[in-house]
Amino acid sequence: MISGKIKPSKDLVERLYAAVRGIGDQAESTREVIAGVLGLHRTDLAGVDFLYAKQGACTAGELSKATGLSSGATTTLIDRLEKAGFVAREDDPKDRRRQMVRLSDRASKRCEAIYEPIRKDLFRLWSSYTADELELVEGFITRGIKLHAESLERLGSVSKTSQAGVRKPVSR
Repeated sequence: MISGKIKPSKDLVERLYAAVRGIGDQAESTREVIAGVLGLHRTDLAGVDFLYAKQGACTAGELSKATGLSSGATTTLIDRLEKAGFVAREDDPKDRRRQMVRLSDRASKRCEAIYEPIRKDLFRLWSSYTADELELVEGFITRGIKLHAESLERLGSVSKTSQAGVRKPVSR
């Protein structure tokens, strides 16, 4: 119990768990639908989505980190997106050894047409809450994301540890 506050019921915690999982499921469905509308593979959409969120431009390294792809796979992603007219490569004005990946105007307009109505609907909903309520929700989500990332990191460590202990068959 937290400083005189009532502890939530098990039912409430389970409903919250289901609701949060529902957000994840809805996000997956959203990605699938938007990828289909844009005629992209989901991995390609991840790149386009990241670029759109970054106001249309980033380095290949930033794109690689955001998508979790290797540098070679990121180059292939950029090649596909360039061929489809979604991005263009440009010299980085701050460092001529690097190139920037820029979302095309056409792709940016298509993303805007898809994302803006969703954003407006969500902002309308969120604006119906008080600032204190939104601070609580934002803290809840932010802390939950951090805890989830730590759990996945531990899962990756456990997986690597268990794989290290597996003996490989000896060739004869």
